[in-house]
Amino acid sequence: MAKFNGYGGFGGGGGNMQQLMRQAQQMQKQLAEAQKELEETEVVATSSGGMVEVVMGCDRTLSSIKINPACVDPDDVEMLEDMIVAAFNEAMALVEEEQKRVMGPLTGGAGGLGGLF
Repeated sequence: MAKFNGYGGFGGGGGNMQQLMRQAQQMQKQLAEAQKELEETEVVATSSGGMVEVVMGCDRTLSSIKINPACVDPDDVEMLEDMIVAAFNEAMALVEEEQKRVMGPLTGGAGGLGGLF
C-alpha cells in the first residue's frame, strides 16, 4: 500500500476529518437557520406610487396583492396589468436581495447553492 506523509493510505490524521465533519455540521445548521429566517420573511413592493402593492414571501410565494380602486379603469385594464407586473417584479428583486443578504455569508456571496435558495 502506498504511504503519504508517513500515514498509510489517504486517510491521514483522523482529527482533521473530525474537524471537517464538525465544520460541515455547523454549516448545515447555519444554512437551516438562514432558510428558516427566509421562510418567515416577507417583502412589500409597490408600483405607480403605491397604487398596487405586492406582498411576497422570501420563499417566492405570493402572499397578497392590493389594488387601490382609484387605479381601476375598465377602459384601461392593460395599465392595471402593467402596474401589477411592475410591483411583482419589484417584489422578486427584493426577495433576491434578501436571499443574498441572508445566505451570502454562508455561500461566499452567491446567495444560494446552485439556485436552490
